[in-house]
Amino acid sequence: MTPSGRSAEPEVIWARPQRAGRGPRPAHSRDSIAAEAVRIADAEGIEAVSMRRVATGIGAGTMSLYNYVPRKEDLYELMVDAVSGEYEFTPPSGDWRADLLALAHRTRELMHRHPWLPRLLSPVYGFGPNALRYLEHCLACLAPLGVPGGEKLELVAAVNGSVATFVAAELALAERARSLPWSEAAEQGVRTAWLGSRLATGEYPLLAAALTGGHPVAEAEADMDAVFDRSVSRLLGAWGQPAHTPKGLGHSSANWPPGPSS
Repeated sequence: MTPSGRSAEPEVIWARPQRAGRGPRPAHSRDSIAAEAVRIADAEGIEAVSMRRVATGIGAGTMSLYNYVPRKEDLYELMVDAVSGEYEFTPPSGDWRADLLALAHRTRELMHRHPWLPRLLSPVYGFGPNALRYLEHCLACLAPLGVPGGEKLELVAAVNGSVATFVAAELALAERARSLPWSEAAEQGVRTAWLGSRLATGEYPLLAAALTGGHPVAEAEADMDAVFDRSVSRLLGAWGQPAHTPKGLGHSSANWPPGPSS
């Protein structure tokens, strides 16, 4: 243990007592610390979260906060687990695809409430009590799927990655729209007209045919829920099918994963 109270060895925040050392009853809890960090991140972004800001918010000294949370990475883990507690689980229906699609919708809603969350999605921050309950529920939903447990966890990771990518794109579009000096409709009108002029040249017949019947971007913006449903449903639909490696793309442990020069 270092003089600041931080461990000199690797450790998991959940394995530590609520407060290091002896003394009076702790004045603060991990829950209150996490709640303040989440409040700051929701209002100002993850970049605004610092040990000093959190300490000030809960009325503690910066150095004393390290007795509760030794590292900023531990603070991030507390934040991820805190918002993971917002899930409301319903008993599995027996239709694992429907259950995971419903969970994906809840995850999307969660990420919109906490726009910083996609940036912290990592196995490093996935071992808190609420995160473990989430994984346990996912596996319960996947009980009818006849594949090994490791593959079920791969599916959960794939769905969460897809949701995070989708939400990140939604958030980026919303942020861009807020920064425009004109209306989003005016911007879209100009871009649609330019695209139409390019397609009219005949240089992109396949793209022109694909876009026949309406502009997909405009349609997507009109019903992002439907786009989300299709995206996740296609991913789930591919699972449970026999895995297929294209001829010539097989690999051995000697050359997998491929390196930068592969």
